[in-house]
Amino acid sequence: MNDHVRWELNDDHVGTITLDKPETHNALTHAMYDELERLVRAAPDSGARCLIVTGSDPSFCSGDDVRAVMGAGDDGAAPVLDSDGRTPSITPAADALLHTDIPVIAAVNGAAVGWGMELALFADLRVASDRARFGELFVLRGLVSDVGGIGRLAQLVGREHAAELLFTGEVIDAERAQEIGLVGRVVAHEELQSTSQGLAARIAANPPLAVQQLKAGLRRTLDPDWYELGRWVSSTLTELFGTADHREGVRAFLERRPAEFHGN
Repeated sequence: MNDHVRWELNDDHVGTITLDKPETHNALTHAMYDELERLVRAAPDSGARCLIVTGSDPSFCSGDDVRAVMGAGDDGAAPVLDSDGRTPSITPAADALLHTDIPVIAAVNGAAVGWGMELALFADLRVASDRARFGELFVLRGLVSDVGGIGRLAQLVGREHAAELLFTGEVIDAERAQEIGLVGRVVAHEELQSTSQGLAARIAANPPLAVQQLKAGLRRTLDPDWYELGRWVSSTLTELFGTADHREGVRAFLERRPAEFHGN
């Protein structure tokens, strides 16, 4: 159990996972990734019929804890490997979210950047506060995104908008996110949780087996092979973590200065 990831199940069979480390804008540590994965995988046995993923104000998730996960730009970060410790693999928390049969709603209450935007993309539905912000920041750290940015972003917003977000690392506001189709609805910040809970309760009130099969059908129709894509992402990140540009991107972020990239 991790104190920075909270779980709640209500009488409507709606489970809520809350990232709860507001002092770091809910930046993810390895332990938080592990707990997120565990809770998603355990949700079916808990009686949950719909999941909400959200964060403690003021942010949804600011991505990886740069010092804890990216090594502060010194030696880079460890690649994602399969259980054998050798084979590149999909991020386990991403695997859990992408393959759960329970519908997932992202209630995006603030900044969703880096892996925080990936987390929003892994959901089936996105409800955004008017304070929400979205950004695929990986390119600014000399990296590629996780599988969500590559395998799902273009499904939602089209190739051109996806390419612009991925290639520039631009952060967009909730209004722009709705305009390009990244989120389904934008509500006043004070209404985010009630709106998300109401939507989740409507889904959870339907026959769970039928809902699960509908989600499986959407996966079959629209999704790539997440495991193959995950292996590509992991292998690519292994190469990029060793570059000078990655180390420069992380150090520039920590030192709050513009980065200077040289292609090595």
